[in-house]
Amino acid sequence: MKLIGNLIWFILGGIWLGLAWFLLGILLCITVVGIPFGIQCFKFASMNFTPFGKDVQMQFEEHPIMNVIWLILFGWELAIGYLLSGIICCVTVIGIPFGLQAFKLMKLAIFPFGADIIETN
Repeated sequence: MKLIGNLIWFILGGIWLGLAWFLLGILLCITVVGIPFGIQCFKFASMNFTPFGKDVQMQFEEHPIMNVIWLILFGWELAIGYLLSGIICCVTVIGIPFGLQAFKLMKLAIFPFGADIIETN
């Protein structure tokens, strides 16, 4: 299921989401101030390419100030976007697994600093 889900996700939009996050990460890493935010964009890129079989482990207390700055500048808009995508996917029975992946990305969008992406079985 993991391979098939990742393949369908990748074909139907994961490639474009992942590339967009990767390019944004590169652009942010060009500036010294944007490097921490660029590194978080690379986390999003890896999750957007293949989200099935991965989970997000939240650790807000590692970088609370950076997480609050992220939440104010980017996080709430991204979280709302992933929430709406998840709800739309969950309307159909076939889309439920993809909606659950969008909810997982929503969790990462809120507080990415200190969050770890772990492989699940």
